[in-house]
Amino acid sequence: MNERVERVTHRGLDERVVVLRAGDEVDAVFVRTERFCVLVDTLSTPDLCRQALDLVAAERAGRPLLVVNSHMDWDHFWGNAALPPGTVIIAQTAALDRFHQPETAATLRDMAAREARFAGIELVAPTIGFAGAMRLEGGDLTLHLLHTPGHTPDHLAVWIPEIRTCLGVDAVEDPIPEVWSTALGDLRALCVSLQRIADLKAAILLPAHGGTSDPGLAARNLAYFDALAARVAGAGIEDSNDESDLAVRPGLRFEDLVPACRAMTAEMRTFYRGVHARNLAATVAAHRAAGGRPSV
Repeated sequence: MNERVERVTHRGLDERVVVLRAGDEVDAVFVRTERFCVLVDTLSTPDLCRQALDLVAAERAGRPLLVVNSHMDWDHFWGNAALPPGTVIIAQTAALDRFHQPETAATLRDMAAREARFAGIELVAPTIGFAGAMRLEGGDLTLHLLHTPGHTPDHLAVWIPEIRTCLGVDAVEDPIPEVWSTALGDLRALCVSLQRIADLKAAILLPAHGGTSDPGLAARNLAYFDALAARVAGAGIEDSNDESDLAVRPGLRFEDLVPACRAMTAEMRTFYRGVHARNLAATVAAHRAAGGRPSV
């Protein structure tokens, strides 16, 4: 992984919004308002977060810094430890709950054992939790923090209506987002979140993965899940006890459902095939719950 952060912009992106890209891993976003600056996510390590803050130091110009943690996935908040003491870190209440789950620290231990860059990281929790929606009034820009679960229970997106820009983070993804689990409620929640983002009719839609600003991404993600549900319904799986080969069955494969919308390395293609397999498992579970063969 390229452990450097770079400033990125997109055609039509307001100059007050800066994408901070950590190689192929993840994007954070910095937003400058009249009253304060906001950093949405702190990347995967304190070093990367410090690089990001250095890149936008001139834009801050003495304004207070607020931080938003979109959710408690490792690549979005492990950089919290680099923030200046007393920094306000805002997240969903569900993120605070998730932070204190044993799995959060266990993930860090496992990844630190595999990659030296994660060794010694201190996990720093959000300082303010909220449920539902929250609004940050910056004077010239308003940041609406919207609960958009489904990828994770604690996920939030950010809508800036004055410039019709949505920070979709991981609720949208190019080529496809990943559902949290095979529980019926999670798949439904993700699709509802995607529809909510699509209904904003943003001019700019920034996911944290995929390097695009295409406002049609949420609709494409929804179309993928709709097509997946239709393929599963027509696949004749009701009488089958063996689902191990579904992700490689013609018609249900990643390549069958996802157009070749951008160049991907072999590693990325393998990763998204895994994402697709998990989405397929959730879709099969939803199909069975809606009247297919009960689980045995």
